[in-house]
Amino acid sequence: MADSRINTTQPHTARIWNYWLGGKDNYPVDQAAGDQIRTLHPGIGAYALADRQFLGRAVSHLVTECGIRQFLDIGTGLPTADNTHEVAQRIAPESRVVYVDNDPLVLTHARALLTSTPEGRTDYLDEDLRNVDAILEHAAKTLDFDRPVALILLGVVIFIEDDSEAYGIVRRLLDALPAGSHLVLSHTITSPEMPDVDAAVAFWNENGTPKLTQRTPEQVVGFFEGLDLLEPGVVSCNRWRTETAAGVEDVAMFGGVGVKR
Repeated sequence: MADSRINTTQPHTARIWNYWLGGKDNYPVDQAAGDQIRTLHPGIGAYALADRQFLGRAVSHLVTECGIRQFLDIGTGLPTADNTHEVAQRIAPESRVVYVDNDPLVLTHARALLTSTPEGRTDYLDEDLRNVDAILEHAAKTLDFDRPVALILLGVVIFIEDDSEAYGIVRRLLDALPAGSHLVLSHTITSPEMPDVDAAVAFWNENGTPKLTQRTPEQVVGFFEGLDLLEPGVVSCNRWRTETAAGVEDVAMFGGVGVKR
């Protein structure tokens, strides 16, 4: 039976993201909105790819260089190539991953996220980011909170409009994790150098769901308060630890990785 929460008459963020990544889990209404947004800001489709590649580099670094074997990925999005568990378990087969999302379409494809190596484990929770206690309670069934965990929040706190609530949610999640844990976070920014991004987001908020909140790069840095930011700090996602950053044009999706001491 189809999930009654899936509305195919209104464009949805996760499905547009999927469309920009070349996926098939979207509808004509999402394709039309995605094309309209690209008309307003031709480079916006590159954000999805930059964010995805940032995820791959960050997870690879955490597994290889930091010894992380546990991941709590909230705001998972629709499954594509190189999901968190695939990247992590390719390097360390014993890695464990808990995915969290409240998009009904993601839920229908969750089985694609539940594949795992025999040594590792993956789990999926259909839950809202705001329900921190429920997320932590469920994740504790798979993850050991006495050992470091990587908290992944890619393009998800943009859906929390109130700044204090957004910062508070991230802080509560981090407070539950031990020293040595990491935060991997990306966020759509607003900048005077990128006025067409503001126009594209305004179009989305008038026509799509859920609505997005932009923040300045400085506000994105605020999510890492109390953590030690790894180099190069909070930067355009396509500049985070890439070998070809020189000459690359910034995208309006900034990200960073911080460690809890």
